[in-house]
Amino acid sequence: MNTAGTATAAAPEELGNVKRLPILISIIIGAFFSILNETLLNIAFPELLVELQVSAPTLQWLATGYMLVVGVLVPASALLVQWFTTRQMFLGAMTLFTVGTLVCGTAPEFSFLLAGRLLQAAGTGLMLPVMMNTILVLYPPEKRGAAMGSIGLVIMFAPAIGPTLSGLILESFEWRWLFYFVLPFAVFSIIFASIYLKNVSTVTKPKVDVVSLILSTIGFGGIVYGFSSSGEGHGGWSSPEVYGTVAVGGVALLLFVLRQLRLKEPLMDLRAFKYPMFTLTTLLLIILMMTLFSTMSLLPFLFQGALLMTVFASGLLMLPGSLLNGLISPLTGKLFDKFGPRALVIPGTLFLAVIMWFFTQVSGETSKTSFLILHICLMVAISMIMMPTQTNGLNQLPQRYYPHGTAILNTLQQVAGAIGVALFIGIMTSGQRSFLEESSDPTSPAQMSEAMVSGVHNAFVVGFAFAIAALVLSLFIKRTKAQAE
Repeated sequence: MNTAGTATAAAPEELGNVKRLPILISIIIGAFFSILNETLLNIAFPELLVELQVSAPTLQWLATGYMLVVGVLVPASALLVQWFTTRQMFLGAMTLFTVGTLVCGTAPEFSFLLAGRLLQAAGTGLMLPVMMNTILVLYPPEKRGAAMGSIGLVIMFAPAIGPTLSGLILESFEWRWLFYFVLPFAVFSIIFASIYLKNVSTVTKPKVDVVSLILSTIGFGGIVYGFSSSGEGHGGWSSPEVYGTVAVGGVALLLFVLRQLRLKEPLMDLRAFKYPMFTLTTLLLIILMMTLFSTMSLLPFLFQGALLMTVFASGLLMLPGSLLNGLISPLTGKLFDKFGPRALVIPGTLFLAVIMWFFTQVSGETSKTSFLILHICLMVAISMIMMPTQTNGLNQLPQRYYPHGTAILNTLQQVAGAIGVALFIGIMTSGQRSFLEESSDPTSPAQMSEAMVSGVHNAFVVGFAFAIAALVLSLFIKRTKAQAE
């Protein structure tokens, strides 16, 4: 048995007198505001394009870079949670996040804003493993669905509510207040955790494999950078910068996988994939995260660029769906405990496919009411799928694989979200460019609006294809039980 199993298994024996609620509150406060920042800036992108004087593909690095750093850091989480205590990990993560938030709020130009976002992302990347592993240690499998529903309130509700909060704030204040608003909550989280957060993990300090760290960084970084660069300039996928970095990333990931399978103490134990429901869970979550984050990025461009809505109106339009998303997540967790995953996941993916098809039919004449209904339905469908699928997959793993299972899921979710944003904005940008190249008057506001609709339509067609793939995968899901060690 590897040290990851020792660390996780040893902790529960010492938790008899630990109060779960203060620990859960401490983690949720910090995690909510750190994950919130994944989409907090999205609705401000059109305003930032003008103020910072950068292109849309360059600006999207504020979202893609955030998720990329999180995705690069999380592979090391299975190692870090064994080197540092729960308090050290959490307080260190929140300190990094708070410093990054301050840098963003005071940034004089794009490069400083991006640097601050990357610091925020580093804090979030360290936060995710603390949150997931703490829940797995504190709660037994029979109560884990409801507990994971609480995590769903953070993982799903926080990024979903980001655009709405942005719209409300930007109606009266400049974009810097998006960070000034978060700053006091981040400081409060540090103070609250200093008082109430207890250590629930065992520090074993396993060997650090530097080669694995380097390979995972190059692998995930190269792939996401390549996808992000595909929307820049006129080269697209024919550019050596694009296919070259993707190829390098792919080779590095292959070497990373081969190395993990040979090591006695791997950075990320990929043997977790021998459990079929965990593998199915991973594939489903990759598709869902690409759909969620890409849709959250595309809608602000469509609302403000094609429908000429204000920032406040855009945020308000997305509020009901975001609220329902958060309210339904704990409920779906309880329903999962009672009925299992198939009763939620199969109808949810079917619902998602239908919704994404309707998104491919939208135009500049589509009513605000239609967009409101579509967004609400999208959030409900994702709530039905996300946490039940994740809980079912993790439940099949033996306890010694918990740190590695959570690291795998968190890494691939974040990287999938980053690739989704990059891919869909790249498709949108290419569609706009193609439309305007064939236009007789490309500078006309009407033609630019139609170009935006054309680009977003192309992106939603790809999203619909992803939803169909998710539906097919969901048909194979089965209820799992914890495996013996």
